[in-house]
Amino acid sequence: MNAVPDQLEIVQTFVNTADVGSGSDELDTPPALVAWLAQHALIEEGTAASEKDLERTRALREALRALLYANAGGELDPKAPPVLDAAAERAGLRLYFCADGYAGLMSCAEGVDGAHGRLLAIVAEAMRGGTWTRLKACRSDDCRWAFFDGSKNHSRAWCSMAVCGNRAKARAFRERQAGA
Repeated sequence: MNAVPDQLEIVQTFVNTADVGSGSDELDTPPALVAWLAQHALIEEGTAASEKDLERTRALREALRALLYANAGGELDPKAPPVLDAAAERAGLRLYFCADGYAGLMSCAEGVDGAHGRLLAIVAEAMRGGTWTRLKACRSDDCRWAFFDGSKNHSRAWCSMAVCGNRAKARAFRERQAGA
């Protein structure tokens, strides 16, 4: 399995701060949110965060998970793009040009909104670079774990063939047997 490229691993780790299967959430308080963002160099330690920041961060995370689910062949939740648009607007994302002539995105906002902008800039760069479609969310409804599809034909659908893939195949087999 190939490693997650560039900073896309930060997005994968961010989405996986919530475990759909167990219901656990690393981002359970504003201080936990700031600690996570600081640990991943998206915000300065000691930055203030509110309950509203936490709520918006969780919404952003689930909107990104929805995009990853669509990358795995699922249907895109129509509520996801407006959440991403609103986060980008609050982040004040703007295009800038480097001395080498290449363009990039930069967040003009500070605090949690600025951190959201840095995450979205990573996503935009991965989309431009062609690696975004390989970051997926497991198609298992009780999992949705973010994973990087390093397969040759980009066809992975589950985070783990041994767990989620095996369950899905066993369920399909039982359904076929019951229908026969």
